[in-house]
Amino acid sequence: MNEQLAKQILKIFANNPFDAFNHKQVSSRIGAGSKAERQEVIRTMQQLAEEKHLVEDDHKGKYRINPKSIDDELLPRNYVTGIIDMKQGGKAYVIPEEEGREDIQIAPNNTHHALHGDTVKVLMFPQRKMHKPEGQVVEIIKRAKTRFVGVIQKQERFAFMVSDSRTMQVDIFIHNDDLGGAENGEKVLVEMTEWPERMNNPVGKVVKRLGRPGDNNVEMQSILAEYDFPLDFPAEVEEEAKKIRRPTKKDVNGRRDFRDVTTFTIDPADAKDFDDALSFRELPNGHVEVGVHIADVSHYVKPGSAIDREAYERGTSVYLVDRTIPMLPEKLCNEVCSLRQDEDKLCFSVVMEMDAKGKVYGNWFGKTVIRSDRRMAYEEAQEIIENGERKVESGEQVVDAILKLHAIATVLRAARYKSGAINFETQEVKFQLDENAKPIGVYIKESKEANWLIEEFMLLANKSVAEYIGKLKNKTFVYRVHDEPNPEKLNAFVEFVAKLGFSMKTSSRKALAESYNRLFENIAGRGEEHMVDTIAIRTMSKAYYSTENIGHYGLAFPYYTHFTSPIRRYPDLMVHRLLERYLQGGASVSADEYEEYCRHCSVMEKKAADAERTSVKYKQAEYLADKLGQVFPALISGVSKWGIYAEIEDSKCEGMIPIGSLKDDYYMLDEDNYQVIGRRHGRCYKLGYPVHIRVRKVDLLKKQIDFDLVDEDELNRPQPSHPDRNKAPHGKKGSKPRERSHRKR
Repeated sequence: MNEQLAKQILKIFANNPFDAFNHKQVSSRIGAGSKAERQEVIRTMQQLAEEKHLVEDDHKGKYRINPKSIDDELLPRNYVTGIIDMKQGGKAYVIPEEEGREDIQIAPNNTHHALHGDTVKVLMFPQRKMHKPEGQVVEIIKRAKTRFVGVIQKQERFAFMVSDSRTMQVDIFIHNDDLGGAENGEKVLVEMTEWPERMNNPVGKVVKRLGRPGDNNVEMQSILAEYDFPLDFPAEVEEEAKKIRRPTKKDVNGRRDFRDVTTFTIDPADAKDFDDALSFRELPNGHVEVGVHIADVSHYVKPGSAIDREAYERGTSVYLVDRTIPMLPEKLCNEVCSLRQDEDKLCFSVVMEMDAKGKVYGNWFGKTVIRSDRRMAYEEAQEIIENGERKVESGEQVVDAILKLHAIATVLRAARYKSGAINFETQEVKFQLDENAKPIGVYIKESKEANWLIEEFMLLANKSVAEYIGKLKNKTFVYRVHDEPNPEKLNAFVEFVAKLGFSMKTSSRKALAESYNRLFENIAGRGEEHMVDTIAIRTMSKAYYSTENIGHYGLAFPYYTHFTSPIRRYPDLMVHRLLERYLQGGASVSADEYEEYCRHCSVMEKKAADAERTSVKYKQAEYLADKLGQVFPALISGVSKWGIYAEIEDSKCEGMIPIGSLKDDYYMLDEDNYQVIGRRHGRCYKLGYPVHIRVRKVDLLKKQIDFDLVDEDELNRPQPSHPDRNKAPHGKKGSKPRERSHRKR
């Protein structure tokens, strides 16, 4: 092959990756005028096609470039590696690993069998003017997952699994022999086994039958399976857990004894895994001693054991609406390690000498034994704080300890915000469930002083441990880090809140933090509150685990880690082991090895959060499923070209009002001003605008809710009675529009 000519030809194709050319067009472009030169072009193009550098187009004699098979030496190319984000309709974006690089558009026919979340290699196309970067997936470096949940659709000789997920764009082909007994319409977990080059669909086999769609247990198991969390513990893990015994005298020897010190736990009312306890006593010098006692999981779970391997793979406990999927077997998390009242428990503790203003005069880190005097729910502790000196059942010593610790925590909290911490408080949706786990009520969990008391001392313990190790020389450690906001996202957020009438100062880190906190105070109770909070959080970088300490921006801590929850977070277990190692003078561990552990734990943390959100969405859809046709007051929570998103005020259930359902005008999206506006009459719907909606459709499998907009004339007409329905609540009429944020479906 004439390599010089081949390079010329390939450059023509590479510079026009969307076009097909025949030999005449190529000859014209390279100036091959004579018959001999044109014949040489034909031969070279045929050879390039035989070697699969070119592929024949639908029109005979025309060719396109095949980016996947070109030799770099023949034609150097621009590759980018990143994570693919699949969208509805088959279009996708690749988020490059290289920071600061723009996302790459991938057309549906250029995804090369990639699935959502896969790590892929992309060949960049020459960028066209006024267009976003475009490319083609040429290699799947790593599959994000190979197991998928969906419903079986049987044909005569084969079946397909139709996925629950909106990001899974293809159905999985299953031979009848690989159905594992699954019936038509049944939910299953399928393992993708192969995806032949010329097949439109991947091939798989059923590995677990989950049951019938709509059953609560089936749906919760489906969510766990979708995010790759195991449904059971392996037999060897359960067997290993059975052999673990409660602490003996030998276990207690050598530990600092806190069993005679006032000690208590404060947790949610339904909690069983008590990670942490607080102890309190006054010292002769007028200071106080505060002990943060954390379950000593590392005493029982040894590196390399079956329990340890399983805990690492899970990375974290998962909290769905109706159940907890623990990181550790129940024998450990709810019994042996849990700091239950009136039982001797082994702990790893941070003990601090402090004054009433929260100043720390000294820290002690080490192994302890405690005995909790009182297990309290947050509500009980809150009653003590609100009633002051009033006697309650908890006992005078515990009451006195809580009141004094509350006073110190209040000072610590104020000082933290003054030094630049940002007060992000997201709303947590909770459900009242009946005996069948069906939601019969929805409410927002409120964080009060009792929650803040525990939070402040846990933050202080985490900070103290990180600071102690961080100031040692050349010691690899697991930090919890949080980077500064992305400048582009921050600027967009500042412009957004300016349109709502709020100004933000970005001249310094402290000024920005103060602006955030002032904004959250001013927006509280307004229609825009939830969406402003949501967009503010999206503006921020994500916190993650790393051996490279860059500090924690949101908390304004130069050193921070996770030490206080080893029952439910694997990074905390790693921190315990490293702290013990370094307290004993041990050598540093491998930074590369622990950085990989950190990456894995960060990934599992995100998966757990996604699973928890998905379970909430399912329960919200289930809550509205028997309320079709009912009318509720709501606030507009987002706008897009597809429709208006509205959130019911009481239940926080969000649904979409399709643009096509608004018959009074032709509405267009005004993205810059976060509104849709009617072309003829100019009526607009903005973020935060109060409306009334009717529940039109609920799709439980897709976890989607559709609303209709109810106009005021209809609200004023007498409503027909529906004895089999709950009465619909009514809100205020004639409220003025308020703004809220844009969000894609």
